Amino acid sequence: MVLESAGVAEAFLFARLLFGGVLAFLGLNHLLNAEQMVGYSQAKGIPAAGVLVPASGLLLIGGGLGVAAGVFPVVAAGAIAGFLVIATVTMHDFWAVPEDQKQDEMTHFLKNTALVGGTLVLVALGTAEWPYAVGVGLF
Repeated sequence: MVLESAGVAEAFLFARLLFGGVLAFLGLNHLLNAEQMVGYSQAKGIPAAGVLVPASGLLLIGGGLGVAAGVFPVVAAGAIAGFLVIATVTMHDFWAVPEDQKQDEMTHFLKNTALVGGTLVLVALGTAEWPYAVGVGLF
């Protein structure tokens, strides 16, 4: 398999560590700045924001660590993709905000869209053997 080629395995590991680490950090941010994030979520009309913000933080931490370590990577990446699709259209609705907020919301919308693409690549690769992975949950 191409993931086991010289240099590719190491690059894939490095990419997983970066990608998963950033997602886990974003999740940690949900927990450490919960009050601010709950307020922002409530302003966007999210119901039960006080529960959903910490839950999404835990999902991002677990999913990010799963991707980085190669533990249930299809489940981890799939859960992150699902969260990001929902969060992107509900939280970063650049088409529905005042003009002075459009650019920031569009930037976040596009960032999340790119992250969805990355998670879908990982879902697609989930059936392969991931080099340097813990290997739990790999098919």
